[in-house]
Amino acid sequence: MRLFLLAALLASAAPAAVHAHEEPAPVAQSKPVPKDELLKPPADAVHYVVVSESGKHGDQWRWQLADGRTAYRWSQELRGWITEMDQVTTFGPGGTIAATTMRGVTPSGDAAEDYRVADGRASWNTATDTGEAAAGGWYIPAGGVGIANAPMIDALAAAGDAGIAFLPSGRGRMTFGPTEVIQGPGGPKTVQLAFISGILPSPLPVWLDENKRYFADISFISVIPAGYEGVLKQLKAVQDKATADAVAGIAKRFLSDAAKAPVLIDNVQLFDADKGVFLANRAVLARDGKIAAIGAAGSLKAPAGAQVIDGRGKTLVPGIWDSHLHIGDDWDVLSNMANGITSFRSPGTNLDRAVEATKRRADHSLLMGEPFISVIVDKKDPLSAQGAEVVSSAEEAIAAVRRIKAAGLWGVKFYTSMNPAWIAPAAAEAHRLGLHVHGHVPAGMKPSEAVTAGYDELTHLNFVAMEAMPREVIDKANTRARVEGPARYFKDVDLDGPLMSGFVADLAKKKTIVDPTIVIFEGMLTQDGGKAQPAYAPYMGIISPVLERSTFTAAGYPLVDGLTRDDYRKSYAKMVDLVGRLHKAGVPIVAGTDGWGIELIRELEIYRQAGFTPAEAIQSATIVPARVVGADKRTGSIAVGKEADMVLVDGDPSTDLGALRRVVTVISDGYVMDADELRKAAGYSGRPK
Repeated sequence: MRLFLLAALLASAAPAAVHAHEEPAPVAQSKPVPKDELLKPPADAVHYVVVSESGKHGDQWRWQLADGRTAYRWSQELRGWITEMDQVTTFGPGGTIAATTMRGVTPSGDAAEDYRVADGRASWNTATDTGEAAAGGWYIPAGGVGIANAPMIDALAAAGDAGIAFLPSGRGRMTFGPTEVIQGPGGPKTVQLAFISGILPSPLPVWLDENKRYFADISFISVIPAGYEGVLKQLKAVQDKATADAVAGIAKRFLSDAAKAPVLIDNVQLFDADKGVFLANRAVLARDGKIAAIGAAGSLKAPAGAQVIDGRGKTLVPGIWDSHLHIGDDWDVLSNMANGITSFRSPGTNLDRAVEATKRRADHSLLMGEPFISVIVDKKDPLSAQGAEVVSSAEEAIAAVRRIKAAGLWGVKFYTSMNPAWIAPAAAEAHRLGLHVHGHVPAGMKPSEAVTAGYDELTHLNFVAMEAMPREVIDKANTRARVEGPARYFKDVDLDGPLMSGFVADLAKKKTIVDPTIVIFEGMLTQDGGKAQPAYAPYMGIISPVLERSTFTAAGYPLVDGLTRDDYRKSYAKMVDLVGRLHKAGVPIVAGTDGWGIELIRELEIYRQAGFTPAEAIQSATIVPARVVGADKRTGSIAVGKEADMVLVDGDPSTDLGALRRVVTVISDGYVMDADELRKAAGYSGRPK
């Protein structure tokens, strides 16, 4: 998810891939420089704030040192995850970076990074890679303070169509959007929206001042000059409209009348999700948005004007569901469609975005799978969730539930700072209104207590594991303890003991759904960094060199309190075992990622490791979530009369679940779309490996 854009991708963990070494070795680092040894901004430092619509989360500063170098500082806490770092940059001829050094800590661990130019060569050294190239481009760091990238943005604005070269690789250009007059400490000010290409697959928005210099980064979490916090919604509205206008043209191209002509897929292997079986040599005809007929290969006649697709060597599966995929921006949902995600659950979208995105999908100006949206409800607290409906009493929680229902949405997601005493009355109101209840388990509450209070579903496997955690972990589940506790203790939990075996049996008896997002924990707990994580390896080289370096090859969760990566791996292995036991006991499992969506097939591959059959794994991303949301009578499987939501993939997922990544054709509500063209529109340069 692009929650931070420049602040998270360009600044806290971004940038371009290194191809100088096939597998760059992680660089040994000393312990992170402690907070009290970092630079302290002077009173006259230029001050930016890190904010969301929920409030302020941190600060960034810029100032000049006595020797002429530029210093930056970032201080932030987001629900217990700490960023405390500084950066010092020396600028060379033409304003490019001659040297920059970062120190401190981020939620990803040691922030240490160093970049130098000497004798016409540029070299860099980070926690996960090291490299060298000819100097001359703008270095995009793997980390760093967000506002330290302002000079590069200024250079892009001045470069025009020629753009600028990036290091370690790539080239960027900037295009300009609308201007907007805002009010701030100095009175009215004109700012301009711009988009940067060459960093992410899709255009990256940034705001410039009246001199076309960096002003702010507006996103789910934003970086903006202090004093301008009040214009956050104003700028976000302009930015969202500009993005919507750009993507609407793409939607129009794919959702044409011609794309909804009848289609016959012949000679194909068919996955019957209702029965959980693969059927060889089948033919499927879709017409008027519905599945019209299914028969033996060669037995169906294509109507006049129909598209005929030869399915030899391919498999037709129901449209894929990601059961934990927050609605990102319009480019994100286009990317999801390219990967065959024709339906999804978004467990945490703010009300305005939920209503607006649903409306635009209905009028075909947004190319997005069918969403089933929950809104987060959390207690008003410094640790409350961003984008939540924040409440201060049980009565306010009930009122928030009613607002969610009035907006026509599907569910309520409670979060970790909620008062446990408010869950039961708010859940009861949600059930009275026909809403689904799920979420993180509030601090101080065990998951079994949340289920008793009304949860229909537990979100994330760590909150299932919380049943066996020590009280000090349970009581701090609204902080990083919700990750660090299971990472530390779960390896020693006896899954056959009465506590966990009884809890699993109770979940099965109550048919409580579990949304494991186990792929998150594979990345966090097992990875040393420096090579592609299993979820991302098939996408290396086709999406973004920035994401390759910042995310795809990143190290996992920082080690704490003397624990080793092997300790973390043992806890992860026990979590995989838990998923298998939940499934074997009859607990409904729905596959979700809480990521970009490209991680979904890896989620299914992990289910296979946990003991699912390939068919059961695919069902967790097709018919099972359709049943959970109450849509199984019309979608979730390929059956006559159901909506034509289907995905044609290259290969046989009955023996290789990875074939589900090789999407050839996407059919959504009867619209037939070439997956290669969808990927191209989303900014991909090829098919997943």
